[in-house]
Amino acid sequence: MVTNEQYARGDLFNPQCGTRVVLDRIGDKWTALAVLLLQHGPLRFTELRDGIGSVAPKVLTQTLRRLERDGLVTREVFAEVPPRVVYTLTPMGSSLIKPLTAVSEWAEEHIVAINHAQAEYDAGV
Repeated sequence: MVTNEQYARGDLFNPQCGTRVVLDRIGDKWTALAVLLLQHGPLRFTELRDGIGSVAPKVLTQTLRRLERDGLVTREVFAEVPPRVVYTLTPMGSSLIKPLTAVSEWAEEHIVAINHAQAEYDAGV
């Protein structure tokens, strides 16, 4: 049996390693985009959906629930008609901004080279 401590840390290449779950979560494109949008402050669901673009509401809901469960986002419901729900990054969620920004900048810097490599590969060069 795997204990919480064994699951929480260890060999990243071991399927039992909890770190892999975290990497899967932050490597999900919707997670990264939601966190990057929320870095500027609290947003409502529709603001997140519109900011991300092309994400199905069900998928965004699932992503936000996982982020809330993981302690990266808080969800606040206001007793209004209709109810207003606002999502905010927690301090731990905010700590993801710097690494996600670095990855985003890397992608921007290398997109032309990646597109070129893909075209060459697809052409059989």
